[in-house]
Amino acid sequence: MSIGANIRRLREEKGFTQEKIADELDVSFQAVSSWERDEYKPDIDKLLKLAEVFDVSVSALAEEKRKVFKTRDTIYDWEHMKTYVKTTARNFQMPDTLKAVDFAVAAHEGQKRKRSDTPYIYHPLNMACHALSMGIKEDAVIAALLLHDVIEDCNKTESDLPVGEEAKRIVVLVTHKKTTDADREAVMVSYYDAIAANTKAALVKCIDRCNNLTTMSWGLSRERIYRMITETEKYYPELLKAVKSTTEYGDAAWLLQYQMESMLDIYKRLM
Repeated sequence: MSIGANIRRLREEKGFTQEKIADELDVSFQAVSSWERDEYKPDIDKLLKLAEVFDVSVSALAEEKRKVFKTRDTIYDWEHMKTYVKTTARNFQMPDTLKAVDFAVAAHEGQKRKRSDTPYIYHPLNMACHALSMGIKEDAVIAALLLHDVIEDCNKTESDLPVGEEAKRIVVLVTHKKTTDADREAVMVSYYDAIAANTKAALVKCIDRCNNLTTMSWGLSRERIYRMITETEKYYPELLKAVKSTTEYGDAAWLLQYQMESMLDIYKRLM
């Protein structure tokens, strides 16, 4: 497809009028119309702004031939993952994990992942399965993975958590506090420093980041994707270093670093 055809397609998919696009870019609607008819092409600054408005990459606008791939928001069924986690917890005598599974499912009931119809519980269950597949079968770690968002997103408190003190401590450490533009930097530095000081919290947070990176292409705006890339490069090397400091997490640290860095590189190239 031509640039003009791409602009029109994306505009119609978003339900925007030519006037709406014109207002966003501070041009006339006649200019937008001329772009869509391929009479003229937008300047590079307008092309960049169009990419922001449509929440796509510049290449998605400039690509002459549209390549269509089938995509999906999930790979595994969350109920199957729940069964796997509970079965593993019983086999390896992990009482906190058994309690955490049902608590997390109930706490996240009705919640969806950003910009999708995927039940939110898919995220913590996927993280737990990720850890188990790397050979991590520590009760406090798996329980914390399952509960890592319930204080932040489900109006739960530390005392509500049906697990032991170690798992509670990890959940509290990875719970993100609200920030403003004025205090964000200071809050983030303090937040990540505290996590880096606790190896298991660092492990949980790295698994969380890997999972979030896999979904940010459809779950986040372009602005948030840029912020996620910047934040990952700034704070996660120290967390990975903390994970590597524990011998039994060596294999996991290698896999997590590889996944994070390879995904970041892919996003940078596509954006």
